[in-house]
Amino acid sequence: MPRHRPVHLPRPTSPPPREEPRAVTLRQRLAELRGPAVAPRPLDARALAALAANPGCKRRALLDGAGVDKAALATALGSPAAFGQSQFAFMRGNAFEAKVKADGGTELMRLLHERLGEPGEPPHGVAVPDLTAAGPEGRAARTALALREATGAGGWALLDHPMLALEVAGSPAYLEPDAVVVHPDGTWTVVEIKSFPMIDGSADAAKVGAAARQSAVYVLALERIAEGAEVGHRVLLVCPKDFSNLPAASVVDVRKQRAVTRRQLTRLTRIEDIAAALPEGTTFDPERSPEELDTAVESVAAAYAPECLAACELAFHCRGKARTAGAVEALGRSVRGELGGLTTVGAVLAAAAGKEGDPADPTVAALRRAAALRAEALEGGPACH
Repeated sequence: MPRHRPVHLPRPTSPPPREEPRAVTLRQRLAELRGPAVAPRPLDARALAALAANPGCKRRALLDGAGVDKAALATALGSPAAFGQSQFAFMRGNAFEAKVKADGGTELMRLLHERLGEPGEPPHGVAVPDLTAAGPEGRAARTALALREATGAGGWALLDHPMLALEVAGSPAYLEPDAVVVHPDGTWTVVEIKSFPMIDGSADAAKVGAAARQSAVYVLALERIAEGAEVGHRVLLVCPKDFSNLPAASVVDVRKQRAVTRRQLTRLTRIEDIAAALPEGTTFDPERSPEELDTAVESVAAAYAPECLAACELAFHCRGKARTAGAVEALGRSVRGELGGLTTVGAVLAAAAGKEGDPADPTVAALRRAAALRAEALEGGPACH
């Protein structure tokens, strides 16, 4: 018999209070920033995980929080993003997900039962709640209610594409995991379905790591609404087996990613504070001229690093600016950390050549020593042949 955990369901609440004028003002301000005719682009878990990995970038925090289409903005600036999922890969991923969830999620539940080591036979007669509602706010409320009802029922339930809400830098973000499973004992498990292959029981480590960071965001959002329920730290990752279309699964522990993401999200500057510091009339409307957009983008501080090239649509624009300014950030975070107060490539070269810098500074001393060794090696090079 399945173990039942006592669940404390929340008492019925009164109708939600009317929206505060401050929230309305912020919403209007963000709409002005992205352009009056531009629909907000939702912030998904992948983008949120990338944002949490670089919490010092106010530019990305503001643009993502305002719902700005960074790909369209980058194109308007003349530095289009060179990454993204192809239409073929997108269709293949959707077809694989549909196969995994077919017949009420029978195969998915079998994989979950097997990989998590659940006792007894694989679950049958799994409840699949209807999560239909108007708008992301309505869907998030409907998801929270469905999770509480399924937990209280004490049986198995599969929530297909639930909607979760998570506050990011003072603004709500709506997230949609592939699935969430409710166990009879009240545990909630996130299911992430990916189209990259799992060969001989293991998948590409970098892709698994990205999936773990994305899943950790979903876990954080679930913890926000869990009352009396336990959100599992083990996520079920489902991928195609070898190079077939048959599903295989593994369990990924996301406790480390959850802790890091939570800490990084708390470090994000509030979007309201960033927006308040912008010059009057600033907008990121892609219909504006490249000159206007360049001025608007540069009015928000960025924290560029080479890792941004794989995670942000504006990375090529930011890299170009960093190179033009000779910023050492373009060389990587580790290099930036080693150089201390030397913030430009010109300053580094001048210090290495003995033209600038305090000789007592360990960084300057190390640079001059490295320059001397290089010169010695170059002078002795021809004699070695």
